[in-house]
Amino acid sequence: MKTTKGVQNLLGDPKKAIVKISLPMVIAMSFQSLYNVIDAIWVAGLGSDALAAIGLFFPFMFAIMAISNGVGIGGSSAISRRIGQNNKDAADNIAVHSIVLGIIIGILLIGVIPFLGAIFSLIGASGITVTMAVEYSTILFGGAVVLLFTNIANAILRGEGDTKRAMYAIILGSVLNIVLDPIFIYVLNMGVAGAAWATLLSLVITGILFVYWLFIKKDTFLKISFEKFKLDINIIKEIFSIGLPASISHLTMAFSMFLLTAIVAKAGGNDGIAVFSTGWRIVSMGTIPLVGLATGVTVVTGAAYGSANPEKLEISYKYALKMGILVETIIAALILIFENQITYLFTYSENSVHILEGLLVFLKYMFLFYPTLPLGMLTAAMFQGVSKGNNSLFISLLRTIILQIPMAYTFGIIFNQGLTGVWFGMILGHVIAVSIAYLLGIYTIRQFKTTLTPETVKFK
Repeated sequence: MKTTKGVQNLLGDPKKAIVKISLPMVIAMSFQSLYNVIDAIWVAGLGSDALAAIGLFFPFMFAIMAISNGVGIGGSSAISRRIGQNNKDAADNIAVHSIVLGIIIGILLIGVIPFLGAIFSLIGASGITVTMAVEYSTILFGGAVVLLFTNIANAILRGEGDTKRAMYAIILGSVLNIVLDPIFIYVLNMGVAGAAWATLLSLVITGILFVYWLFIKKDTFLKISFEKFKLDINIIKEIFSIGLPASISHLTMAFSMFLLTAIVAKAGGNDGIAVFSTGWRIVSMGTIPLVGLATGVTVVTGAAYGSANPEKLEISYKYALKMGILVETIIAALILIFENQITYLFTYSENSVHILEGLLVFLKYMFLFYPTLPLGMLTAAMFQGVSKGNNSLFISLLRTIILQIPMAYTFGIIFNQGLTGVWFGMILGHVIAVSIAYLLGIYTIRQFKTTLTPETVKFK
């Protein structure tokens, strides 16, 4: 089997593999998150109603990403396991199936568009905020096929350990977004809709780059061809055995964001939504290294699982945890130190300055979120790598629906503590859940040491 550098990294020393595979994704996600922040900064110039409008779409973007990431994770996890098992033909076939599934799902998502206005009103938003949210969301739902294709193509490259090209694609899309945002929003006077069109155009250009790599240049480890494609139900089942729990896991996060937004609206109105959606962008930026590390953990543990090597699996998991906790602790401290400068970026206009104090309070409550998140996110990534998608789903359900939502509602609404009660409940539920997740991860690793053999990881 002729290998590439990415595959060599994937099958090599686990600590080096984690670093070499994760680092490009950390850089890529940094650019992507930078775009998200800059996008919010440009939109902030339109006022708090505009910020609230894109905040209303936030749960839906979570949902779309959940679906695409689920198929992508299911595909990349299966690909890395096949590479570990030295079965390239099967890996190629899985890649083709992942792309086909993404295109089909993307077409189906367009059907959500007619119901957007009613959904936003149901959440508790009103007036011009709903109008702008519908306008913004319609454009991005209309481009769902492009979004799913680019995410799944990116996941395929990650599955074969080629995170450098995956990084280049994400950086290209993010830089394009950053450049196009002010042009579409202000120069062309398109407002909130301009931000959506800038995002969609950047996705189209990124998608073209993936088409070039996968179908024209054809120098990737995996060879993707539709000429002899025939739908294989066993491959679909395997992708969904990890992808479906991963999608549901991400969808529970999207649903929890939907419910949290409703709780925040009840506790603090449209201004509360603006604080929450803007603050969560900052939180998301602070957790970028974990997204990259999670990518590395999934594919490295997947390859270790495919080759029936529990020692390598344990080393990669624990090493990633140590790195994640250290980095996120530093990030938490930096955000707290520079909170005034950070919040100014989102409250510089007269129309948004009134949410400044609320945003500062939110950031203080989120301090404990960063260093504890690796326990949950990286454990879930490990479970995805070793074909235990239901365990990953359990962690997500525990952290969001089972604990975070009820506690946020209890402290914010029932105990009448307002937005500060919502923030406190979110953190309390999160910390309890990730602690349980870590214990489950350690227990699973110990079991693998006695049960993981070549016979137990045979694939069809």
